[in-house]
Amino acid sequence: MAVFLKRLLIVVFSLYSFSTIAQTELKNKIVDFTSFLPIENASVYIQNTTIGTVSNSDGKFVLSVPQEYQNDTLVVSSIGYKSFKTPVKEFDNSLEIILEEDVASLSEVLIVADNRPKTGNEIVLKAIEELPYNMPDSSYLQKGFVRHKERNKKEFKWLVESAITIYDSGFYSNTAKNLKINVDQVRKSYDLRDVDSLLTYTSYLKNTSKISKRLSSKNLKRDTIKTTSLVKAIKWNDTRVNGLENLFKGKLNLLRNVQNTKALFGDDILERHQFKLDTVLVENDRKIYKIKIEEGKDFVNLDTKGIFNNGFKAEGWLYIYWDTFAVKKIEYELIAASDAQKSRSKTLFDTYVNHKLTISYMEYQDKMYPNYIYYETPKLVNVGYKPTGKEEDKAVKYDRDERYYYTVQEILFTEIIEDQDEVQKALSKTWDPDIFAVKPYNKEFWRNYNILLESEEEEKMIQDLTKRSSLFKG
Repeated sequence: MAVFLKRLLIVVFSLYSFSTIAQTELKNKIVDFTSFLPIENASVYIQNTTIGTVSNSDGKFVLSVPQEYQNDTLVVSSIGYKSFKTPVKEFDNSLEIILEEDVASLSEVLIVADNRPKTGNEIVLKAIEELPYNMPDSSYLQKGFVRHKERNKKEFKWLVESAITIYDSGFYSNTAKNLKINVDQVRKSYDLRDVDSLLTYTSYLKNTSKISKRLSSKNLKRDTIKTTSLVKAIKWNDTRVNGLENLFKGKLNLLRNVQNTKALFGDDILERHQFKLDTVLVENDRKIYKIKIEEGKDFVNLDTKGIFNNGFKAEGWLYIYWDTFAVKKIEYELIAASDAQKSRSKTLFDTYVNHKLTISYMEYQDKMYPNYIYYETPKLVNVGYKPTGKEEDKAVKYDRDERYYYTVQEILFTEIIEDQDEVQKALSKTWDPDIFAVKPYNKEFWRNYNILLESEEEEKMIQDLTKRSSLFKG
């Protein structure tokens, strides 16, 4: 018996050792050749695969590469820079990656013989026209990592990290009916918010019951409301404002939902936006139009139920491939522009920027798939203010660093699955899109799962958060 147990332990140890070396961890920092400043959101991936990540605000990244790809090529690329390439097995974790600027001549690009679009508006309309050819046209799964952060101007108040699966039936289908999201695992779930919002509770009552739409938070008394009811309202608002389904199925999924009613990039795109060709950049030896997004003659309206989400102007950048007119990257902001929205935004959020979105795409088998998404929006909460008539309470109410919250959601996609047997097998299971539900922590699952590397500032704030909380163990 003792011999058997000894042999069993050897086998288990061998299997564990193999699992730990089955992945190679690549870590480094990416900087600009002339300034040596960090390059944020650079793509780091294994060529001809969907295994990859992006650099953080410090220019740093970490990537776990399966053993079978040791002879493949690692590519580090960023729009406007020459790419860095090296075999995975020759990668040096000790040397910073330095990228040189690479810009095409705009005048040379514009002086061409063929009948190509030349203005920013024309190029964007051509890109929209080409979406059916550049976006996935059949069903697929994407695996990804989500980091949801909520903070005020001082510290993190809430952190959720999850592994998710997205199902999409293809560009021609309606996302409201044919896009699914499932939370596979949760890595971290810390919620230390001091949220006591009668405004949220009022909105919850208006939207979920037959109570009068004229109800105001001023008519409510906190001591008459059960805490459990308030918590329920807050969770409802979390999902309404920051649920993943809203992001993927809503108007801000600008390209995927271009066919939806009143889409921001729909038939009337030039009514609410104008586009100006800025320059031509290069990435991986391919020319990319850099196009400035400017406000149109009409305000942008997100038509969000229960939220005044109208009266915005759009600003940002579009990056579009010269050869295929595929959109490589979108940087999109909605800024309060109408008098009503300016007043609301400044009073409730202390900012005019209500929605800040970045979406970058990866090319895989001649189609463009989401690669990285960054979404930031202010959030309405009342923090630490329980009126008692004392002067110190009034001071807390107007402590700007404590009162004004905002949320950030980052999504990194790490795998694309097109095999229809696997797709159908996944669809046969129950799907749950709630990233805010606390779940047991599976250490083995996360051992080699690719995640977004925190910046140094985030890491310190997360460490501070963990001192006051502990990872859920269920």
